[in-house]
Amino acid sequence: MEEGSYKQSLGQLELVSLGIGGTIGSGIFVVPGIAAGILGPTSLIAWGIVAVSATLVMISLAWVSTSYGRSGTFFTIFSSLFGRKLSTILVTLYTISAIFGVATIAAGIGQYITFFSIGNIFVIEILIILAFCAINLVGISLSGITENILTLLKILPIIIITLALLPFIKPENLVQTVPFSFMGLFSAIIIVYWPFTGFEISAIPVNEMSDPRTVARSLGIVMITVTAIYLLLNLALIGSTGSEILAASPAPVATATSLLFSHSGYLVAVIGIFAMLSAMNAYIVASSRVVHNVATEYHIRGLNHLNKQGTPGIALILCCGITIGMLFFSNEFSKLAILSVITTLIPYIFFCISAFVLFNEIRRRVISGLGAVISVMILLLFFVYH
Repeated sequence: MEEGSYKQSLGQLELVSLGIGGTIGSGIFVVPGIAAGILGPTSLIAWGIVAVSATLVMISLAWVSTSYGRSGTFFTIFSSLFGRKLSTILVTLYTISAIFGVATIAAGIGQYITFFSIGNIFVIEILIILAFCAINLVGISLSGITENILTLLKILPIIIITLALLPFIKPENLVQTVPFSFMGLFSAIIIVYWPFTGFEISAIPVNEMSDPRTVARSLGIVMITVTAIYLLLNLALIGSTGSEILAASPAPVATATSLLFSHSGYLVAVIGIFAMLSAMNAYIVASSRVVHNVATEYHIRGLNHLNKQGTPGIALILCCGITIGMLFFSNEFSKLAILSVITTLIPYIFFCISAFVLFNEIRRRVISGLGAVISVMILLLFFVYH
């Protein structure tokens, strides 16, 4: 195999697209119904708690990534602070979470395809994964262009949908009808965390960035955009449609718009599929780069090579192959999403710990320490209540 080199062609637009693409995907088009079924209108509290937690993690990651510059791969950051063994475990967990993420997105796409009464969903999910594997094998430039287009195709319609639903909010739909419980709150927080994961993808392809200094700004833009869209859209969905109707639908956003606007459900379903395709592409980029980075550190032949197009071809094929294998064992969105969140939270905790260790400034230590504590509490309480 002839080895190539990474192409430093990703600018801030591509980094923001990868971050938004990885974050706004299957979650926002599926999870609102699940969360509403658990907590009713009170599920908005879960979205707020997770937004705070994810923002603290994002700030910690931005600080650490900026300090390391072009050498700031996840493995390098963790190994310099915690040693190679723990770093390997953390990066492996993140890779597993990313692969679970691709499988979760594929399952989410399948749920929205059912809106069109199409059969052979499993085969379609596999073909989509293979298609994005092929796009990424061609090179990061094509992958970046694809991400830019898909992100634009989903962000603008989501904003329009949110603004269109807000005038239809009814006060009675915001009245709590489902009994509140802390077990339900923690269950909702874990599933709601899934739509917020993926922002860190903006910080992963450091070797392919034209200027690594844009990472912190890109992460900030991603989190502000994501949080604003999520909170407003969930308020609009619950307020206009009601928790019970959302909970009964596998495609809650499409259901909400179809109830208010005739024949709009199919259009929203298409938008949802575009959003999930964007997220899948971002997660495939992330998982393959992390695998290649670890393989390079441990000199694993084959996996540590880049092809002539500057992409980790073997790592790409391996990650996509494992994802397809996962779908044979489970094609259930909720289970895959929970597994992805659990394996993501542990690296998130160590992003915060890394910032806490790296900086002596009180303000930074308070923010990173609070981010670590909240993430640990969410993880522990999930296991306690399950």
